[in-house]
Amino acid sequence: MTYKRFEDLPVWQEAIRLAERVFDLTENPKFPCSHSLRDQIERSSMSVSDNIAEGFERGTTNELLAFLYIARGSAGETRSKLRFMERRPRFAPFLREIVAIIPIAESCSRQIRAWAESLQESPIRGQRHLTQAVRRTQEQKKQAVAFQKTLLAKLPPDHPLRRQAEEGESQI
Repeated sequence: MTYKRFEDLPVWQEAIRLAERVFDLTENPKFPCSHSLRDQIERSSMSVSDNIAEGFERGTTNELLAFLYIARGSAGETRSKLRFMERRPRFAPFLREIVAIIPIAESCSRQIRAWAESLQESPIRGQRHLTQAVRRTQEQKKQAVAFQKTLLAKLPPDHPLRRQAEEGESQI
């Protein structure tokens, strides 16, 4: 699936959910947090979605990867601060809320890692490098694959070429 806006990315949506939950916690007037710790965890939680968005908008795969790794680091930083709070007695009244946010940060990290791994294997260099010639070549390849599938579908079910193609698809 190709996304045209970062807001549609499931990982960005999860990152926003992380920031919202952190802010829900830190904006509670009874939350016993120092100004500096509050500022740090709010910034690190927002940094996850911000870096996903910035990388997405950059236009090259290498830039996107760099920002994804920063976003993943910010998710880890947020999780580290939550783990710190989890261990401190003064945060005990908020332990349930703190512990509930940790899996969201972990989910962000997992999704970012999976996306980054898929990008590292991709031959696509990014939107900025998609010239008309490259787009035309990609479209021709898509049309050729579609045409091949159409031809194979017209062969009898027991035809060796059709069986071979179907077996190849089932192994993917």
